[in-house]
Amino acid sequence: MKFKSAFAAAAALTLATAAHAQMGPEVGATIYTADGEEVATIESLQDGVAVVDTGSYTGSIPANALGEGPEGPVISVTKAQLNQLFEQQQAEAAAARDAALVVDAAVLSADGVEVGTVTSIDGDKAIVTLTDGPVALGRDQFATNQSGALIVLVTQEQLLAALNGTAAGESGAATEGADAE
Repeated sequence: MKFKSAFAAAAALTLATAAHAQMGPEVGATIYTADGEEVATIESLQDGVAVVDTGSYTGSIPANALGEGPEGPVISVTKAQLNQLFEQQQAEAAAARDAALVVDAAVLSADGVEVGTVTSIDGDKAIVTLTDGPVALGRDQFATNQSGALIVLVTQEQLLAALNGTAAGESGAATEGADAE
């Protein structure tokens, strides 16, 4: 009888482990190399993409790049290799942004609405003229979308709140880096 209950317990543990492995990685999990070296922490998972934080960089990787190891998710690259990849991605994104951030460029909001036009650039500040007036934004407040269009990293509502001097809490989100002119 003891053999049957031990066998049943082992079978249940095996099934539970298999079910957990099929669930995949979870937010907050630490990612390891096959050798057990800590690589990163999963910050979010959405649409097959994992946003991970290595401590030096935060970036996106395909969630299917993660396997299941004895301590949690595993990846086939080291922390140094992942940091190098994210550094390269950030440099490429900055270069694309800087190429798109030119005078007379149309600007889309983070929610995809055309909000204005870049009217001047002075160092790391750009003036975007909206229908309600101009707003100064830092270079770091811009990016490009998948089609290469210049976007500002806030919604249209947040831009208008910055222009009108509305407190960040009143518009629903912060507009740090946006100064009305």
